[in-house]
Amino acid sequence: MANLMLFTGNANTELAGEIAQHLGIPVGKAVVSQFSDGEISVEIHENVRGRDVFVIQPTCSPTHKNIMELVFIVDALRRASAGRITAVVPYFGYARQDRRVRSARVPISAKVVADMINNVGVNRVLTVDLHAEQIQGFFDCAVDNVYGSPVLLADIEKQNYDNLLVVSPDIGGVVRARAFAKQLNSDLAIIDKRRPEANQAQVMNIIGEVEDRTCLLVDDIVDTAGTLCTAATALKKEGARQVVAYCTHPVLSGPAIENLGNSQLDALVVTNSIPLSEKALACPTIRQLSLGQMLAEAIRRVSNEESISAMFD
Repeated sequence: MANLMLFTGNANTELAGEIAQHLGIPVGKAVVSQFSDGEISVEIHENVRGRDVFVIQPTCSPTHKNIMELVFIVDALRRASAGRITAVVPYFGYARQDRRVRSARVPISAKVVADMINNVGVNRVLTVDLHAEQIQGFFDCAVDNVYGSPVLLADIEKQNYDNLLVVSPDIGGVVRARAFAKQLNSDLAIIDKRRPEANQAQVMNIIGEVEDRTCLLVDDIVDTAGTLCTAATALKKEGARQVVAYCTHPVLSGPAIENLGNSQLDALVVTNSIPLSEKALACPTIRQLSLGQMLAEAIRRVSNEESISAMFD
């Protein structure tokens, strides 16, 4: 631990502070700002020679700015002779652009971002709930993909929901929902949906009995919240008593807050992998949990060359 140092960009300084507090060390002194023309400026104000350095920076909105801050901070640390540099990316932006569907003429953006992080000199990446686990293969360095589920499950158990039923909001989320249902010793239901257009979701069929149940929707990302809101409407129509959603990454873009305000969703519980906007903080439907303690433990284990997987046994 004596060799460990933390630095952060501007993407989520509050989370970085929480992690530092749990580790009992200060956040490293650095200035990450912008010149008048919008170019990013980075200057490290501490000696990092030979140190084990962790840079905390989710690549959430503003995505391009946060990616470039991360890349420039890592480059500055490498040129200052840091011993090892780990990029702690609680939310990995562009993760949903991870393949070319039907050979469309599009980039594999997740791979491009991974190459940028690789090429600037990162030795290791620590992230949370990658949208697709195979993205780890886009990196040439080691990747630790830790799970936000222990934080979410602890809150679910604390709330002690009555007559609980775990619901997957789509077919693609069945594995995640099944894992939650197994941990909670609960039944599982599945919503079969089709998207008529991008960022729109239409519920087609509910597989499972939801009447008079507290329905728990689980997903890794909540973006415009269209899927969750439509699912909540369908579940309530079929007789669900209460509908709550648990998601790791609160992207909450576009009309998300308005959608939540007009929906039948009783609560949305998210983590602080991404900081909430003022509108999101003011939304009574949203409640946020902290990943600080879990990420601090993961960082401690990486620094001490201990097992990460043992955290989830």
